[in-house]
Amino acid sequence: MSALIVLNPDDSVGILRERLAVGADPLGVGKPLPTPLTAGHKIALRPIPSGQPVYKFGQIIGQATQDIAAGDHVHSHNCGFGAHDRSYAIGADLARARAAIPRLAPRQFAGYVRSGGRVGTRNFIALCATVNCSATVIRRAALELEASGVLADFPNVDGIVAFAHGTGCGMAGEGRGFDLLQRVLWGHATHPNVGAALFVGLGCEVMQIARMKAMAGAAGADHFHGLTIQDSGGTRQTIDAIKARVLEILPAVNAVRREPVPVAALKVALQCGGSDGLSGITANPALGAASDLLVGLGATVILSETPEIYGAEQLLLRRAINLEVADRLIACLGWWERYTAMNGGSMDNNPSPGNKAGGLTTILEKSLGAVAKGGSTPLTAFYDYAEQVTAPGLVFMDTPGYDPVSATGQIAGGAQIVVFTTGRGSAFGSKPAPTVKLATNDALFASMPEDMDLNCGDVLSESVPLSDKGQQILELLIAVASGEKSKSELLGLGDNEFVPWQVGAVM
Repeated sequence: MSALIVLNPDDSVGILRERLAVGADPLGVGKPLPTPLTAGHKIALRPIPSGQPVYKFGQIIGQATQDIAAGDHVHSHNCGFGAHDRSYAIGADLARARAAIPRLAPRQFAGYVRSGGRVGTRNFIALCATVNCSATVIRRAALELEASGVLADFPNVDGIVAFAHGTGCGMAGEGRGFDLLQRVLWGHATHPNVGAALFVGLGCEVMQIARMKAMAGAAGADHFHGLTIQDSGGTRQTIDAIKARVLEILPAVNAVRREPVPVAALKVALQCGGSDGLSGITANPALGAASDLLVGLGATVILSETPEIYGAEQLLLRRAINLEVADRLIACLGWWERYTAMNGGSMDNNPSPGNKAGGLTTILEKSLGAVAKGGSTPLTAFYDYAEQVTAPGLVFMDTPGYDPVSATGQIAGGAQIVVFTTGRGSAFGSKPAPTVKLATNDALFASMPEDMDLNCGDVLSESVPLSDKGQQILELLIAVASGEKSKSELLGLGDNEFVPWQVGAVM
């Protein structure tokens, strides 16, 4: 099947669902299609003069860098990145967004109830390195414990996960970089999907265990444990000490049981990666439909990847619940423009080569599809990276577009499950929050069956309504939240995708 996105400068978008024969004139423009195009690429329905804006989904995705005739292939060779609409109408669509919240009967899933009423979808023991110097000992201890088979006696424990990273020292002891790392580490240690956590440091690093615990307050202290390599007598002794401590912890962590809890307790992280031209037509709007259902059930959905909403931010600002939320998002985008320029980059460095091969031409186009994951309800809150998410509804968290860094921040903020759309293919997984992956097209779902949890390609190939696909996604998320293993979990992914955002000087 061939599926081509058709551009119209008056902002209409058509999709050809039938197989298109080369040499035909399916658009009625008096010329055949260009050389056969990959699904997801674009052709112009009407002429677009050089220098004029190119529209998709009613929004500007770039400017024509040369005259584009009706029926021409529209991509990087004739469409370039440029200015986008910044005439923000904050709150203009808020009433419509509120009306988009569905009224649904309460739903439940089987979760782990933690102290303070938080609810987990998994039950891990977390080993957290405060510094790269202790990364090896926690990884070795986790591997040795897993290999010993001891977890077979503790069926309610999902595993022992080592959160190792590349920083924690050679950095300022205060400021944004320190704050982000501290929030990530504490957010994972006290995460509702973690039954107990053991922090392991070298002993002399900037990110001190005692200081972090004191600054974070008493939250999570009931399951917080810590030791250092220097006090434990070296590498081998520390590995053995970690293992001994975990063996002490295991019975209490195993004692918890799943029980019925409201879906309203869920915080769902929205991600996309390896996107293609069909992402904004199938999987992303289908996930948006599921997001609306989750909001209707009282849950939280976390949209992130700030560089990947650039050019589509007006769609969120039009349904921001107040000026504070809108102003924080606008200021955040301004920071990203300065940040990329300072480092010799451009906001258009994203999309990636793979995204472009899949039909995405500029970041302005990619962002339109990315924003669709958030659905149609009001934007209720803005959060800094890894900040604890407390508001229900659709919220936004500032993160990079790089999937591991972004998801790490969302999980630190409290997301108990991640849902990830992909068109080119992805092997992403995460812990302690499981990842569910949605394929944008039939070919990907067929070629990577062990990685893809659900196919959204049938939105095109079989005309499945987006509302129906959204319901399918919701049912899948409830099942996974209740303990059903996602494809990424079955493959054992997630140990290497813990990547805190490193900001500031490395000294």
